[in-house]
Formats: sequence, structure tokens, C-alpha cells
Amino acid sequence: MEESGSPSLHSGLPGFAISQNSTRGNLDGYETNHIQGFGFPGLKKRGHTHGSRSWIKIDQSGNSKMLEHDKAAVMRHCSLPARDLRLLDPLFIYPSTILGRENAIVVSLEQIRCIITADEVLLMSSLDASVVQYKSELCKRLHTNKDQSDDLPFEFRALELVLELTCMSLDAQVKELEMEIYPVLDELASSISTLNLERVRRFKGHLLALTQRVQKVCDEIEHLMDDDGDMAEMYLTEKKQRREAYSVSDLNFQTNVFSGVRVVSKSAPVSPVGSNIGAQKLQRAFSSMSSSKHGSLSVSSNGGENIDQLEMLLEAYFVFIDNTLHKLLSLKEYIDDTEDLINIKLGNVQNQLIQFELLLTAATFVATIFAVVTGIFGMNFAATIFDYPNAFNWVLVISGGFCGMLYVCFIIYFRHKKVFPL
Repeated sequence: MEESGSPSLHSGLPGFAISQNSTRGNLDGYETNHIQGFGFPGLKKRGHTHGSRSWIKIDQSGNSKMLEHDKAAVMRHCSLPARDLRLLDPLFIYPSTILGRENAIVVSLEQIRCIITADEVLLMSSLDASVVQYKSELCKRLHTNKDQSDDLPFEFRALELVLELTCMSLDAQVKELEMEIYPVLDELASSISTLNLERVRRFKGHLLALTQRVQKVCDEIEHLMDDDGDMAEMYLTEKKQRREAYSVSDLNFQTNVFSGVRVVSKSAPVSPVGSNIGAQKLQRAFSSMSSSKHGSLSVSSNGGENIDQLEMLLEAYFVFIDNTLHKLLSLKEYIDDTEDLINIKLGNVQNQLIQFELLLTAATFVATIFAVVTGIFGMNFAATIFDYPNAFNWVLVISGGFCGMLYVCFIIYFRHKKVFPL
């Protein structure tokens, strides 16, 4: 019985295993599909390529065209790290930044986000008015100055326009805020109302946000002016010309060296093995010499870099944006002075209410004394004073006179103690 039952048991195992595996595969597929389809549309899978973004390419001649590049292509084209491109991403909120890199200048000022190289500008496409104005104005200036000699290199002209539009935009917003807030503050100083207070509160929030933006731009320009190394890194055209000169000189040097080797080999032939080994050694020596020469020349040129041109450019816009910042600070001081005036007025009104309450309390105390006297004589008890018809009238007159004198004494006491002037 055991032997007959065991084959049936073992024969049933494979089918069970197959069905179990198929069921598990179905479950795994269901779980995978269900989890992948679970509602997280904003999350991207790791390893997937990022979507392309629209860029406006503007060359030195002022010609512009629309491009579609992903982040990796822009990083390779401009030799920039990913953290620099995050500063240009409109999905992230970063403060105003100007970064000088080896082959590019990364600029993120207000709504203008671009990458400036020695040959072109990659402007992040946007429907914002400042971006459209920057594109049209830069193309116009490059077309106008194409046949004219300009002391500024291409990257500084592009950077200057970014600073100019940013500073002018911030200054225009400050002037608009001044035109709106000064009449409201004057009206609030003359008549305190809930509507005016709400308007001032809204304007003050706008003022603080605008002050932070202007302060960040001012600090960024000042930081660049304080660091000579950062300003030297932004001379892209000069660095490009220096690299081209290095490459030409190295090519000539390499040509002369190998031509000399060929002349020597023709005059004094040696074995092929020896010539190959000598050429390899010579090539290694040449590479080490060229690398050392590149390093020494780059260090010496960067150390003696003339940065007066860029420093004067930055200083002009630093003075402009600093003046805008002083306008905001003056406006904030005016708001603070108005708030102090309002608090003084409210304190004065509160003091008047306290004085009135004090006078009313003293009058109530005196009237209570008079009421007590009249109440006592209004009781039903036998008194000889009621035998005289005019006696109660005299009691009222004397009580009223006493209460009046007591109230006058209270007022004199308050005036003597300078509780309130009368």
C-alpha cells in the first residue's frame, strides 16, 4: 500500500510545483504592474532620461535659434556639473547666483537664467517678459556692434545686459511700490482705519520680499567684486585664445621634435626595436613637458590677470542696485516711523479714555455719597428734623454742596499728581 501510494504522491508533486510557480509568477506580475501603476505620477524612475528643455541659442553675430536639449547634453556642451544646472531649473527655487566656471558663466538673476560661453549664450526659454526682452535686446546690440570694435568681450556684453535688465526691473518695481505705499501711509497717519491698516500690511509683506531679492543681487555682485579669482575665471574669451595659442605652439613643437627624430634616423639608422622604444620615451617626455608648460602658463596668466575691466562693470551695477536697496530701506524706515506715530496716537487715545474713566469713577463715588445721604433720610424712622418743613431741603443742599466740593478736591488732586492736564 505504501509503495503503491508513493508514486501517485511523487507524480502529483511536479504538477503542483508548476501550478505554484505559475501562480507565483502571476502574482509577481500583478504586484509589479500594480505597484508600477500605483498613483505616483510625479516620481521618476532612477536611470530614466530627463526631459528635454527649450533653450534659445544666441551667437556672437546676434543670430538666435530654438534648441531642444536635455540636461546631459548641456552638461557635456558647456562642461558644467549637474549642481550648476539645478540653479537654472525653474522647478527649484534658488536665490540669484553668478558663477564663473572654466568654460562658461552660469547666471540666474530673477527670471533670466542662462549659460554664457565665449561664443554663445544658452538662454532658458520662457514666456516671461524679461526673458523676451533680454533675447531681443541682446540680438539687437550684437547686430548693431557687429561692425564696430568693442572693448568688452562677448561674455561681458551678455553679462552686462543681464545685470542691466535685472537692476532696471528691480528699480522699476521699487518705484511702483513707492508710488503706491506713500499715499496710503500718509492717509493712515491722518486717519487710522482697518482698511488702511490692511493695505499697509499687504504692502509691507511685498516690501520685505522685494528687499530680500534686491539684497541677494547686491550681495552676489559684491561677492564677485571681492574675489579676484572668481572674476579672473570669467574671462572666457581670453582663456579660449590662450588655449588655442597653447595648442598651436604645442603642435609646432611636436612637429619639430618628430621631424628632428626622422632626420637623425635617416643619418644614423638603428634597429627598429630601438627606434620604437626611443620614440615612445620621447613622446612620454614631450607629454610631460607640455603638461607642465600648460600648468605653469595658466597659473602665471591667471595670477597676473587684469580684472579692472570686469571690476568696473560690476561696480557700476553695484552702485545702481545699492541705490535701489537704499530706497527700500528708506521706505521701510518710513513705514516704521508711521507705525510709531500710529502707536503714539493710539496710546494718546487710550490715555484719554483712562482719564475719562477716572473722572467718571470720581463722579460716581460722589453721587453715591449723595444717594446714601438721601437714602438714609428716606427711611421710615422717627426724627425731629421732619418737624421742620424746610429741614430736608437744607439737608439736600448741604449734601450736594459737600459732594461738589469733594469732586473739586478730586480734580485738584489729579491735577497736582499730573494724572492728566486740565
